[in-house]
Amino acid sequence: MRQQARVPVSYVTVPSPFGELAVVWTELRGRPKVQWIFLPDKRWSLRKRIGERFGEVGAGSCTPIDRVASSIERCLAGEPVTFDLRVLDIGLCSSFQGKVLRAEHAIPRGSVSTYARVARHVGAPQAARAVGRALATNPFPIVIPCHRAVRSDGSLGGYRGGIPMKRALLEMEGVRITPAGRVAEDTPHHY
Repeated sequence: MRQQARVPVSYVTVPSPFGELAVVWTELRGRPKVQWIFLPDKRWSLRKRIGERFGEVGAGSCTPIDRVASSIERCLAGEPVTFDLRVLDIGLCSSFQGKVLRAEHAIPRGSVSTYARVARHVGAPQAARAVGRALATNPFPIVIPCHRAVRSDGSLGGYRGGIPMKRALLEMEGVRITPAGRVAEDTPHHY
């Protein structure tokens, strides 16, 4: 990711069944832009993780960020939500990661894709592992539904929020997971 000049950064917290999340944002060219979404992590406080990544950050919000936070909360409560990518600062990502994140955003609720399929879709058919890395460092989880990418064998792969959260998100969206921990064969695949 490219480094960005220090500008005032704020955050808003979002309650969820998984624990509290945080949406970190700043104003760029007069518009609020999400910089990072922190998923729950019982090992570290949100404030500590935000401070380590962004330095001095204060709590604060505005109407567009409140809408993002509300949409994330509704999504994590099981409601179908469509997120607008324009509120994200995808310019923080490399060109390749930006392509992967946009492709992942297009995977519909209740469907999955594989790292290999996403790689082919973005024009890098040999880059399944690079797709996995791009999604593992996704700054915008939930808004960019990286939980919808699985391994080619149907196993869940990794997730920054942990495999139990990934599984719960997929099941909440109607994806069946087998007792062996794989996506059921009848699950719609995208790409």
